[in-house]
Amino acid sequence: MTDFADLHAGPLPLLLPNAWDVPSALAFAAAGYRAIATTSLGVASSHGVPDGRSATREANLRLAASLARLPALISMDCEDGYSADPGEAAAYVAELAAMGVVGVNLEDSAAGHLVEPIAFAAKVAAVKDAAPEVFVNARVDTYWFHQEESVEETLARATGFVQAGADGVFLPGLAEPAAIREITGALTVPVNLLPLPGHSLGDLAALGVRRVSSGSLPYRAALSAAVEAAAAIGNGSAWPAAVGYGDLQAELSAYADGT
Repeated sequence: MTDFADLHAGPLPLLLPNAWDVPSALAFAAAGYRAIATTSLGVASSHGVPDGRSATREANLRLAASLARLPALISMDCEDGYSADPGEAAAYVAELAAMGVVGVNLEDSAAGHLVEPIAFAAKVAAVKDAAPEVFVNARVDTYWFHQEESVEETLARATGFVQAGADGVFLPGLAEPAAIREITGALTVPVNLLPLPGHSLGDLAALGVRRVSSGSLPYRAALSAAVEAAAAIGNGSAWPAAVGYGDLQAELSAYADGT
């Protein structure tokens, strides 16, 4: 199977869809995606809790185990590694790696606030030491939480994380083309963004972006589609596109039976 890192080196950025359960991951795999990530918001929300509260540690492990047989490379969104302690975060990622997970997202914030970059760099280094084969995507939340929101501060943090061993840098919230170009030009690892409205993968490739994650958009779109389906039944309008009941049953049965 293609190495996960190699997927970041194509002519266009790697488009990485984010699943939140087995059926969504199966749907992305059936659509031909060779790599699939998870969304921390989708996993948390589907368990009835807000994102970013370190409440999905065990749910994430169960999901990783469930996705192990999927015919795609799996990267898990692990929030901050579910611990401020580098060793505990490293042990968690090593557990995921033992299940076949090839990548993780780790964020340099906790409870909506940036952490000290030296502390997060130590976490990245510990993770790479415990699971050197895992692609560590270091999420820099300067633009996401509007804290220390500048190219200079973002680059300072990102560069330190790369020096600690990060294989990629994720910059959610970054949207200004000049800033994107400056940051991608200064970093030596693939830069990951969320999708930008009105910008194609080709547009982002021209700015130096190497990976685009769908983030929680598919999950949130599914919630909207569910409400639209109920409304269509009530008002007699056309039903939205939907997977057939029998088709989904057959796919889940095959997956559960390992066939």
